[in-house]
Amino acid sequence: MGALDGYGALVTGGGSGIGEGCAAALVRDGASVTICGRTPEKLDAAAERLRRVAASGAAVQTVPGDVTDEEQVRTVVAKASELAGGLHGVVASAGGSLHMGPLVLADVEAVRATLDLNVIGTFLTLKHAAPRLADGGGGSFVGVSSHAGLDTFRFLGAYGAAKAGLEMVVRVAADELGSARVRVNAVRPGIIANELMEGITSGGPVLDSYLENIPLHRVGTVEDVAALTRFLIGPESGWITGQCLGVDGGQSLRSGADFSAFAEPMYRDQPGWELLVEGD
Repeated sequence: MGALDGYGALVTGGGSGIGEGCAAALVRDGASVTICGRTPEKLDAAAERLRRVAASGAAVQTVPGDVTDEEQVRTVVAKASELAGGLHGVVASAGGSLHMGPLVLADVEAVRATLDLNVIGTFLTLKHAAPRLADGGGGSFVGVSSHAGLDTFRFLGAYGAAKAGLEMVVRVAADELGSARVRVNAVRPGIIANELMEGITSGGPVLDSYLENIPLHRVGTVEDVAALTRFLIGPESGWITGQCLGVDGGQSLRSGADFSAFAEPMYRDQPGWELLVEGD
């Protein structure tokens, strides 16, 4: 792949995990990267790690911000655009879930917050970044979705709905922004071995459920996702837009994982759990 010298990029959720991994792939290839997140201390620590792997001339800056707050997003995008004299790529990695469990027992505020973080956060980042990308003659926006946005995962309904919504935002935006030469795609990771997933990847029935449905029979790495994201940001993918590309070891060929082992101990004594138990 060609170097990204002269690229200015923004990575939301860049203080850890997939976001930090994507930022690392970009700075290694010469891009100057702004990482955004809600915790300044995490951003500062990540920035130090990124500077150690950055190519000569690639700068790293941190801008704290909450992607669900429009004014904060506006500020983050403006500062990211200043770092390299323009904005050429965006990775919208900020996301997650505030709910795990049966939809019929879900707390509405947790579901609403999950939708807000993933759908509205990605939408706001796109809304304010797209004009900056267009100003430079075009650019690339990559959302971070999930296999849960494609197939059903028992007890991850709120998260799956949020990622499915994110993917529709990406597809419609790609259609609308093509004339401005702004490409909009998403990556769709499967199970990834990082600090957030340690409770699963350390072993147990949920990991077993994943592995029996992954043809390559291993969990993914942050680097697996970062490599695909780097490709979508760079000029090599210049005729790709509106796509949601899986990086899941082939799991989407089979089935989503079953989170019953986590959900049952938490919910089995609550009224309504009986709706989810198969009868004799």
